Amino acid sequence: MQTKKKAWKAEAGVFLAVAFVAAGALGAAQGATGIPTVVLQLTQFGPTLGVAAVALLWPSRIRHRLVGTLPSRRPSEPGAHCPNPAPSLILLTAPLIIALTAGTYAWVEGTLPITDPSTLGSPFALIVVAQLIGACGEEIGWRCLLQPLLRTRFGPLMSSITVGVVWGLWHVQVFTHAPAYAAGFLLATVAMSVVLGLSQERTRTNRLLLAGGFHTLINLGMLLFLNDESGADLSMMLFGLAALLAMVPWVLRAPTIRILPTAHRARADAGEHT
Repeated sequence: MQTKKKAWKAEAGVFLAVAFVAAGALGAAQGATGIPTVVLQLTQFGPTLGVAAVALLWPSRIRHRLVGTLPSRRPSEPGAHCPNPAPSLILLTAPLIIALTAGTYAWVEGTLPITDPSTLGSPFALIVVAQLIGACGEEIGWRCLLQPLLRTRFGPLMSSITVGVVWGLWHVQVFTHAPAYAAGFLLATVAMSVVLGLSQERTRTNRLLLAGGFHTLINLGMLLFLNDESGADLSMMLFGLAALLAMVPWVLRAPTIRILPTAHRARADAGEHT
């Protein structure tokens, strides 16, 4: 029993180790591929390789971990008849965060740096598609594997915060900027992770595309309106505060998810076998 209880730690450890190391290797190889980073960053597939490593080591568990990742083939599954606003709300939350950030920046500075898509060097439609693919490459690890894994131990809120911290630290290049910039970014990843984590509580299917869609909208908004690569402290701090503000309604509308039911944890532990 003790071995089973510790098994999730090994699973999380392998995933994180591979996700971090693979992201570094892929980032180093980016230049040799000739793929512009504005189109696609290969580092985004580090978490995908982390999931692959877990699948190779614990093939009997991976199906349980990835439940709900793809569209359901059984529309009549329990709860399918109940209206679920989470998918539409999650996709509306991303542009809300960008609008709050951009609007506040324009109010403070009196101007807003907007990037013309025609100046990006690649067709914008290609960038959109590639950004979605890259975002899904990340989210299959963060929200489809790590979040469900931690959720059974720490509950939805604390697990979402933990994933958000790890997600932020995984973007190691951010910490080459000023502390205010890094703090704003880390605040944003934690707040957005809470939004994504809580949205999954009522989402039983197609989680990958929803999380990837949210992630893509955020990335495109930052690309066009925030010039996030500039290292500007103000825009990143406002981004973090906007994400935090957008997170609040998600927390307030889910007052019953603070504590993980013991039965839920027991079922999860019972399902962990090699």
